[in-house]
Amino acid sequence: MKEWDVVIVGGGMVGASFALALRTTKLRVLLVEGIPPDSARQPSFDERTTALGNGSRQIFESLGVWQSMVGESAAIRSIHVSDAGRFGVARLEAKEQGVDAFGYVVPNRVIGRVLWQALRDAPNITLAVPASLVKASLHENGVNLEISSEGKTEEVRASVAVAADGAGSVLRASAGIEAGVEDYDQVAIVVNAATERPNTGEAFERFTPSGPLAVLPVSGGGYAVVWAVRPERATQLLALSDDEFARELLDAFGWRAGRWSRIGKRNTYPLSLSRAQETVAGRVVLIGNAAQALHPVAGQGFNLGLRDAATLAEMLARMPAGQTGNAGELLGRFAAWREEDRKGVTRFTDSLVKLFGSERPALGLVRNFGLLLFDLSPTAKRALSRVSWGFAGRMPRLARGLPLE
Repeated sequence: MKEWDVVIVGGGMVGASFALALRTTKLRVLLVEGIPPDSARQPSFDERTTALGNGSRQIFESLGVWQSMVGESAAIRSIHVSDAGRFGVARLEAKEQGVDAFGYVVPNRVIGRVLWQALRDAPNITLAVPASLVKASLHENGVNLEISSEGKTEEVRASVAVAADGAGSVLRASAGIEAGVEDYDQVAIVVNAATERPNTGEAFERFTPSGPLAVLPVSGGGYAVVWAVRPERATQLLALSDDEFARELLDAFGWRAGRWSRIGKRNTYPLSLSRAQETVAGRVVLIGNAAQALHPVAGQGFNLGLRDAATLAEMLARMPAGQTGNAGELLGRFAAWREEDRKGVTRFTDSLVKLFGSERPALGLVRNFGLLLFDLSPTAKRALSRVSWGFAGRMPRLARGLPLE
């Protein structure tokens, strides 16, 4: 049975980022991914976009991959928040907070391409693609994993097994870790679109009666639209022609970006909140959506998962190759360090969905006075501008521009 220091199950954006962070170590790493990264079937690297906060941008800079992404990214230089049908509005300007941008919007396919190109050059990382985890069994000092690839099955042993295989994680289930799932009864319609005038770096978050509507600038002057609606409303919107959909979008969003002139392919994704009860069981550890899958309302899911990856890489970098006796202690420390950030970001996004999704008149007034007060408060704006850095008191070294060790 072949032995590895670290086996990563899942090579999406979080799993690939974590693997790349281990490139500078001497650890023997196996990355298992079921779908090639350049395949049209790869769900992680499709035409969706991700809003990278400045902490995530710094992690990618530390990993040496940001320069290959920045040319296809769009800076978020201002944020406009509104509540449909009410008077409350809040505005944030990056220059007022002393930063060039609040973050950058990057196509997922670009992130995937850059990460996997770098992984192929990493001497200590073996890529098993396409391959999938059949099952895993936990032992006192490691994890046995049954890997299936091209009709053949092989059993390997890992000192540490990392679940980066999403909200329906097979490795999490094999480790006996349960996850609570809360259905938001919403579907996200995701579409790339353009208006009659190019974007100027402004991002919009508009709360509508059916769900939040995010409009983010993308490279080339257009926008990425993420529109959360009830399932029955999603069915109606998908059945419309591009012109009809553009009119519905204009009616919901308003004229802030101008008239919609081009509508791309519309895709849908069900929205729910998934939270693992634990992030560590024996030598199995969860990161990204395997640990927590969030509503996209504040664009914090990947940023949170990337901090998981950066922190875990920092911990495991202290584990000498082939000498893993302290792995259990390191994983316990990882879980403790990440708990505050996980709970804080999860609570923040879940509260936004429920506060702005309520149709109770009293809460409507609270929301609008809250937005007005926020718009007048420099302190509140400074606090919100730092949300993408997380809720933990300690940032991973990669997010501070430092090497793992």
